[in-house]
Amino acid sequence: MADKTGMKNPLTEPGVWIERIGDRAFPPNRPALFLDRDGTINVDTDYPSDPAEIELRPQMLPAIAAANRAQIPVVVVTNQSGVARGYFGWSAFAAVNGRVLELLGEEGVSIDMVLACAYHEAGVGPLAIPDHPMRKPNPGMLVEAGKRLALDLRRSLIVGDKLADMQAGKRAGLQQGWLVDGEAAFQPGFTIRPLLGSSDLDELLAAIETLGQDNRS
Repeated sequence: MADKTGMKNPLTEPGVWIERIGDRAFPPNRPALFLDRDGTINVDTDYPSDPAEIELRPQMLPAIAAANRAQIPVVVVTNQSGVARGYFGWSAFAAVNGRVLELLGEEGVSIDMVLACAYHEAGVGPLAIPDHPMRKPNPGMLVEAGKRLALDLRRSLIVGDKLADMQAGKRAGLQQGWLVDGEAAFQPGFTIRPLLGSSDLDELLAAIETLGQDNRS
């Protein structure tokens, strides 16, 4: 979809934002590093809508850097009920997201795709859709990214700060995820690993490095 300027509009429908960032090309069947945004990449300020308030969580920078080095796509998948509820619009989301990307760039790391879902049962107008397939814990954003980037979802990893992130990963066919400030849990076909301290981060970095080695083999 194009806007009035002829530029491609990231909104594929009223409540779904899909934006390809940069021009890095990836061979098919690569795994991805899926990341939640608010509370995972940046500090969650409760419906963040002001770019000036955005602050990165430094814990995720080594993981993004490792994925960049390993030529593994880094994909942000974020629920945005603040848009659905009318607290702010897509323009504010774009400004905040642009600031997140800018701060990451200043740290020498990059994101390859951003997907956002604004549908919510408490939404306004066309955004008032409960249990939309794109909204986590449903797997729609991960599956869509998988189609667009020809990803191997089974080998992909997800990091988030809510169980909904882990559930979306499991439903998309991933085998493991890291839960920020969470606890380990084992489910049929899916392992939740905690991301609390440096040892947990080392485990995540080792998993990313292993994926990079698999890509080269």
